[in-house]
Amino acid sequence: MMGKYRANKYFSFSFTILLMILSTILAFVFFRIANINSANIALIYILALILTARYTDGYWYGIVFALFSVICINYFFTYPFFKLNFTLSGYPVSFILTLAITLITSTATSHLKIQAALLAEREEIINKAEKEKMRANLLRAISHDLRTPLTSIIGTSASYLELGASLSSEEKDSLVQQINEDANWLLNMVENLLSVTRIKDSETARVNKSPEIVEEVVAEAIQRFKKRHSEASVVVSIPKDFIMLPMDPLLIEQVIINLLDNAYVHSSSSQSIELTVIDSPSSVIFCVRDFGKGIESTLLPTIFDGTSSRSKNAPDAHKGMGIGLSICKTIINAHSGTITALNHEDGAEFMFTLPKEDNILE
Repeated sequence: MMGKYRANKYFSFSFTILLMILSTILAFVFFRIANINSANIALIYILALILTARYTDGYWYGIVFALFSVICINYFFTYPFFKLNFTLSGYPVSFILTLAITLITSTATSHLKIQAALLAEREEIINKAEKEKMRANLLRAISHDLRTPLTSIIGTSASYLELGASLSSEEKDSLVQQINEDANWLLNMVENLLSVTRIKDSETARVNKSPEIVEEVVAEAIQRFKKRHSEASVVVSIPKDFIMLPMDPLLIEQVIINLLDNAYVHSSSSQSIELTVIDSPSSVIFCVRDFGKGIESTLLPTIFDGTSSRSKNAPDAHKGMGIGLSICKTIINAHSGTITALNHEDGAEFMFTLPKEDNILE
């Protein structure tokens, strides 16, 4: 803090001295070459005075510059030249008016600086609060989405070990299948958490983007999704035109996989999932649509905050939507995009947009 104060003080002092020199040189040029009278010369010093008040910290630099400018006008540009004469008619008025301009300008600029600092501080507090909220929601989602499958695996494996001798082969296969499903679900959660670690800058929440072919990213995501759910059907629609988009491909693949997985697990429908890519002038839009029972209206407002889950009585209750969709939002926000969820007539639809390079503000 002290170093910053000294740096600001040094800049203010140097800036004031520099303006004193430049304004005096400019005044001499206009006075000697362009034959501008001393009254107009004062305008040059007033302009420099306003700049001093605007870009320096405190009132004293402006007051010192006001004294300097009045003396310079009197000494260099008022007859008799190169002599100080404080008895000239109107001199006290010029001094008072110049000093008043300094005080008013300094006060106004100081208030503007204070307001700008307060706004920046408020924005920083809001950003920190949002990050803390996101972190808390993510931890709650992790504790729920990881603890419940682990409990199920422990219980199922214990049942297998304790009752294995009395179970039929079909019952044993059912228990092993349940353990396998829960283990795969945990693997998906770990992949999501590892994806978040790729968002390297925790302060600005930005990712390292590179130009990628959209079709290849989508194809890779579909392939990874089909390895997990080989029986699932996905209909893909992509523009024929070649689309290059700045992104982190692994993170966007994870978003697509999460949305497809969410549609497959929670829609309770055997119909194909639709993945549509739309090329717009300012962004590329990705839509994942299922044809199932849709999303409960009470979940829509908070579906991306990491707390949304289905009813405890639902057959897929342990496979809540929380952490996967929360991470989707984190990844899309880190790409300066948007993500939304809504219901259509025959099911649910998730849509996210990624801005094109010309619209990215680094």
